[in-house]
Amino acid sequence: MSSIPAKESHVTSYPKFIGRSLWLATEGSFAFYAWMTMLTMLFLVGANAWANQVAGGMIGTNMTDQVSWGLYIANFTFMVGLAAGGVMMVIPAYLYHDRKMHDVVIIGELLAIAAIVMCLLFVVADLGRPDRFWHMLPGIGKFNWPISMLTWDVIVLNGYLVLNLHICGYLLYMRFLGRKPNPTWYIPFVMLSIVWAISIHTVTAFLYCGLGGRPFWNTALLTPRFLASAFVSGPAFIIVAMVLIKRLTGIGGLDHPIATLTRIIRVTILINLLMVASELFTEFYTGGSHVSAAKYLFFGLHGKTALVPWTWTAIGLNITAALLFLWPGLLGFRWRPLLVAACCMAFVGAWIEKGMGLIVPGFIPSTLHEVVEYVPSQLEWKVTVGIWAFGLMVFTIAIKTALPTLKRPAEH
Repeated sequence: MSSIPAKESHVTSYPKFIGRSLWLATEGSFAFYAWMTMLTMLFLVGANAWANQVAGGMIGTNMTDQVSWGLYIANFTFMVGLAAGGVMMVIPAYLYHDRKMHDVVIIGELLAIAAIVMCLLFVVADLGRPDRFWHMLPGIGKFNWPISMLTWDVIVLNGYLVLNLHICGYLLYMRFLGRKPNPTWYIPFVMLSIVWAISIHTVTAFLYCGLGGRPFWNTALLTPRFLASAFVSGPAFIIVAMVLIKRLTGIGGLDHPIATLTRIIRVTILINLLMVASELFTEFYTGGSHVSAAKYLFFGLHGKTALVPWTWTAIGLNITAALLFLWPGLLGFRWRPLLVAACCMAFVGAWIEKGMGLIVPGFIPSTLHEVVEYVPSQLEWKVTVGIWAFGLMVFTIAIKTALPTLKRPAEH
């Protein structure tokens, strides 16, 4: 971004910064416009489906009294992890003073912003009456804090969004002004965001494992599993994003961050698989009445097998990705397409494992021992695709705005 005179007031310079950011976000090549047009079309399809859902009620979904959380909450849970996974760029940059990671750390922070926006949209989509959201607003309704875990989730998610908006906005604004950022205005917030990133997934895990009537979620390993899978999906997405940024823009300095994140995934994906294996041993070796949900998830129950293909697909993807990440040659430039493939497999595997493979079996069988299966309706898929498209639009626009910073790293 071009700089302005140092003495100019923020009252006049900040509107110029906003205008410059909007120009950067909307100016691009034919491929950029084609990409944004496609995302806009998908978002409009999802918005129309959501409007039909609001008008016709939740009967348009396949959720029932027995399975009251479905595809929306599955994606919400995964998105919380994706937002938390962005901290895997912040930790090497700020705690271990990795300068090369420091120069591109804003990519992880921008991913966190886009992921949290998607989290909030999935929650809104899951509300049968979104117009009644005001009932939990402090002062107008009843927030039920600190009793309700849902209110804790509201606080940590919105707080994490505000933190990352401040950090990214400040650094980009200082770049626009041509000034060196003042560490006092962003370093404390960066350090707070590291702790906050862990808290958003911890609180989400507590939300599930605190439900005594759902034994499938009543495990102390749920929180560590959430964090381990988050530190797989987040870095995997960032690696693919950086590979695309380098190929499409020619920006240098991304090879070292890609290698660092690859080494991180080598460890976290194995930890995640170990925790899954520990859960399976506990469930199936010890047995008991509470193993029914796990049996349904992996082998089916009473002839009901809707989730079995999902589960074994996730296991296959995760194991294959883990083997690829363990191969030393994966860091070589000539094997970059294979690295992207491994990241995609790890990402999709984590999405299934922490989404459909976690949320839905928690309701099957029900508290009355009913086995009522759930398969997302076409309407739910349309809304989900629309939200993903909107999130990718937010991330694309944010990266476009930050490109000058990546081309000429700021001294901070």
